[in-house]
Amino acid sequence: MAASIYPDYPPQTTPEQHDFLLSNIKDWSILNGLAVRPSTSFVSADVNRSGSLAVTAPVTLFPSLFPTSCFVEARAIQIAYSELYATIARDRDWLRKIVEELIEVDDFIAKLWNVHLAVEKEGYVQDLSLGLFRSDYMVHKEPEDPNAKSTIKQVEFNTIASSFGGLSAKVSGLHSYLHSISAYPHTSASLIDASSLPANPSITSLAHGLATAYGAYGPSKSSPKLPLCILFVVQSAETNIFDQLALSTHLQTHHGIPTFHLPFSVILAHTKISPDSHRILTYRPPHSPRTSYEVTLCYFRAGYSPAEKSNKNSQRQTLRTSPASSPPPPPLPNTFPAYDQLSQPSILSTPRPQAKQPSASPRIRNKAKTMFSNPSAKAAGTISTVPRFRLSSIP
Repeated sequence: MAASIYPDYPPQTTPEQHDFLLSNIKDWSILNGLAVRPSTSFVSADVNRSGSLAVTAPVTLFPSLFPTSCFVEARAIQIAYSELYATIARDRDWLRKIVEELIEVDDFIAKLWNVHLAVEKEGYVQDLSLGLFRSDYMVHKEPEDPNAKSTIKQVEFNTIASSFGGLSAKVSGLHSYLHSISAYPHTSASLIDASSLPANPSITSLAHGLATAYGAYGPSKSSPKLPLCILFVVQSAETNIFDQLALSTHLQTHHGIPTFHLPFSVILAHTKISPDSHRILTYRPPHSPRTSYEVTLCYFRAGYSPAEKSNKNSQRQTLRTSPASSPPPPPLPNTFPAYDQLSQPSILSTPRPQAKQPSASPRIRNKAKTMFSNPSAKAAGTISTVPRFRLSSIP
């Protein structure tokens, strides 16, 4: 399909043009934090003993082409999708039906549901929650119709640990920079220009969402009052740290919000919940044990895969960071059986409690692709733990 839309892309480059592109990509990326920590499969632990090395994040030399109409449509329906998933996350009866198909065959989903039931039993003390979602699409064109227009089909909707909001903004900046220094061959001028490289505001918009939730928490509820913070719950030895730092640094420098990164594996060692009815979550940084912070918000960049739920403390770790969360744990609406249900027009048309609108926007009804073709496949469905993303500028 792509070849029929863009038959001459990417353009050919001379050896000199290729070297110029690579040189500027490597230098600009390290200068601007478009980087990752190398995995041990790429750089051995013997070479990187201090863990201080960083390498350029994998990027395309040229911005990936994407039809303007599809880009505009994806942006236009994002609010409707976000409202839909925020609504089903609070529809416990609907989620329970989905989960009941899985808990007998999927221990990971069963553990998450048990966390939800434990929090529900204790009683909610916070009815607010924040979702930072990422919707992934592929361009679709009916092969039987030569006059068919390109459309988008959703392949995944990420509700937890949605990564690359930090680096994708920098990729957009990288491609704009390469265009500004005439790094792209003149043969691509009809496709790559300033108007086809829109800025990506994901860092500022995601940080704004986190800052808004931080403000909605209100003043400290501790006695005596404690300084407030946001806690990034991350994986140990995180290779994608710069993607996360793009957000936490923005929160610190532009919103003045103390932000800490805490590995999921050591949550129990550095946090505690107050025994009173407020169930306040506090964090004591290991580098500054005399100072305690009241946690207003836990931003999960970990705790979403079965491997992280395999140890005996995993349920306690998840409970520790969910003492007051009203909706079920974020991955539950993210299972493939849930995707399958949401691709059905009858499900999308059903009014739901707490929904702002009586049903999902008609514009999203033809965007999802059916995930399953038979009931037995539904029982084997598990959460998607492999993020599908495109680090690109979109014309």
